[in-house]
Amino acid sequence: MPAGLVLVDKPQGITSHDVVARLRKKLGTKKIGHAGTLDPMATGLLVLGVDAGTKLLTFLVGADKTYKARIRLGQSTVTDDAEGEVLAETNALHLNRAVILSEIAKLTGRISQTPSSVSAIKVAGKRAYDLVREGQEVVLKAREVEVSRFELTSDIDIRGEFLEFDVVVDCSSGTYIRALARDLGASLGVGAHLRALRRTKVGEYLVEHASNLDAEPEVLDLTIAASKLFPVVALSEQQAVDLVHGKRIQLDSHVVVAATYQGRLIGILEPAGSSYKSLVVFPEVLNG
Repeated sequence: MPAGLVLVDKPQGITSHDVVARLRKKLGTKKIGHAGTLDPMATGLLVLGVDAGTKLLTFLVGADKTYKARIRLGQSTVTDDAEGEVLAETNALHLNRAVILSEIAKLTGRISQTPSSVSAIKVAGKRAYDLVREGQEVVLKAREVEVSRFELTSDIDIRGEFLEFDVVVDCSSGTYIRALARDLGASLGVGAHLRALRRTKVGEYLVEHASNLDAEPEVLDLTIAASKLFPVVALSEQQAVDLVHGKRIQLDSHVVVAATYQGRLIGILEPAGSSYKSLVVFPEVLNG
């Protein structure tokens, strides 16, 4: 099985680890990882690395992401999503679109966000969600995140005493959409949680190009995968040999690049003074 990336459209009700486990069986390799987890309730794009492709995941973990979500105003839950126990209910029918848009605008741009207590963030070596399940109170530290778009994209539907609507969010890595919903509800004084969440984009990768989990996985070639992340620079044979042996090389560039030899990815390089040094190397290109 060739090394590279696999794009999977994760269905609802399974974990990201479940997806990894299935791919390990299908592809016959244990060396598979992903560039950012999705909750069991969430659907959408998972980017996975296969064999040497796992080396590219470090450059995708921090990539910007896009989500589609549905928010319910008037009902808050333990998990800030539809899977958690209801904490409080408040009639939200007095709110109108203009008021909601005004508060959404305040949650756009560079903001300070406290992650949900049931996130996968580790506290004293344990996942926060595991501590919550054990009955412990978990309060995570606030962090700076970038929400470049938080847009209401549907009509506002009445669901009993509650309001529901769809949004699209473009955001930096580390942004919690559940926390956005929670904070929106808090600012409106009625509480809120996510009813649905779907990730549609990771960096330059789109869910439209992802495979169904039941389909035969398509492995995106390493060179093609890297070309979506960085400018591509072709190396001479001597440059490739020097790179594999840990030497710095000279390039006519000033940004991080994907270096190829004979059309195959051999490394990801970054400027270091007047030369370039490797961040990641794929020596099998020469050895093969």
